[in-house]
Amino acid sequence: MRFLVYDRLLGFGDDYWIEDDRGEKVFLVDGKAMRLRDTWELKDAQGQVLIDIHQKMFALRDTMVIERAGEALATIRRKRLSLLRNHYRVVLADGVELDVSGKILDREFAVEYDGELLAVISRRLLTLRDTYGLDVVRDDADPALLIALAVCVIHLAEKERERHEGREGDDGDD
Repeated sequence: MRFLVYDRLLGFGDDYWIEDDRGEKVFLVDGKAMRLRDTWELKDAQGQVLIDIHQKMFALRDTMVIERAGEALATIRRKRLSLLRNHYRVVLADGVELDVSGKILDREFAVEYDGELLAVISRRLLTLRDTYGLDVVRDDADPALLIALAVCVIHLAEKERERHEGREGDDGDD
C-alpha cells in the first residue's frame, strides 16, 4: 500500500487529504488551530476520527502521543542524536517498540519492528513538491497507525531541523 502525505499538513488549523496510490482520498489530517500544543485528528474518508495525535506538553524531549478512542496507542520521542540520521523510539500501548530511523538530508525514514521493515516514509522518489510517500510493506500493518507515525516523525524532524538552523543562524552578535 502506498499513500501520499503532504508536508504542508504540518500547518496548524489546516486540513489535508492523504491519497492512496490510485489518487483516491482515504484519510484526512485535520489540524487543530488555537491549541496550546501541536494537535491533529486522522479521519477516514467519511469523517470518522480514527486517531488523535498531539504533542506531549511537559516532556524533556519532544514527544508525540497517538491515541485511538481516548486510549493511548503509541508514544514517539527522539531516541538519540546523530549528525546525519534521526532516530525515534515508538512505544506502543502493549509495550512493543518500533524503531524509526532516517536520513535527515534525504528525508527518508524506515519503520521497523525487531529488525523487520514495516514501512518506508520517503521524499526521494516523488516528483511532487512537499510530498512524502508512505509505503506500507506488510499487509497486516495498521495503515492509520503508520500514517499517524509518519505525521509525528515528519513533524519532529522538521522541528529539529528548524532548531538546528536557528542555532546556525545565531552568531551571538546581539
